[in-house]
Amino acid sequence: MSTRSVLLAALALALASTACQPPAQEAAGLTDEDVAAINTMVEEVQTAELAGDWEVVSGFLTEDFVYFPSNLPMMETRATWLSWVETLGISMQELTFTPVKIEGRGDLAYLAGTISEVYTVGDSEEPIETAAKFVWILEKQADGSWLIDLAIWNTDVPMPALESET
Repeated sequence: MSTRSVLLAALALALASTACQPPAQEAAGLTDEDVAAINTMVEEVQTAELAGDWEVVSGFLTEDFVYFPSNLPMMETRATWLSWVETLGISMQELTFTPVKIEGRGDLAYLAGTISEVYTVGDSEEPIETAAKFVWILEKQADGSWLIDLAIWNTDVPMPALESET
């Protein structure tokens, strides 16, 4: 057998054995500590929103936070969100975030859940009651805390019927 044949056979054997290897181990799922930290963050966001402390709430958002509110255009950056929410004059009477699913890998996670809230806007004393669902994409920080990088929510309350023009 020639040297070339031996080298080709060795190369073919090396390639075949590499191809048969199991895939590299995937990043581990979230730890119990990660899930606990995320649940704590949810409680702290809820407490800050009930207090109307939007500056504290914004501290749970990344700088380049992206927000997809129900029936409104997308917003980008924590500063844009904070400016917008402060102009609304929201006063929360009741608020409950209920996590339904928390999953993730490494320093990225998502949280899906439901929201139940009662609030007023501006000078109105008429309470608005809303049920909704949400998804947050979370980024783990160096200190082990989690920040919301992207939030999507939409209401369960049906939209008013569109009036047809006649």
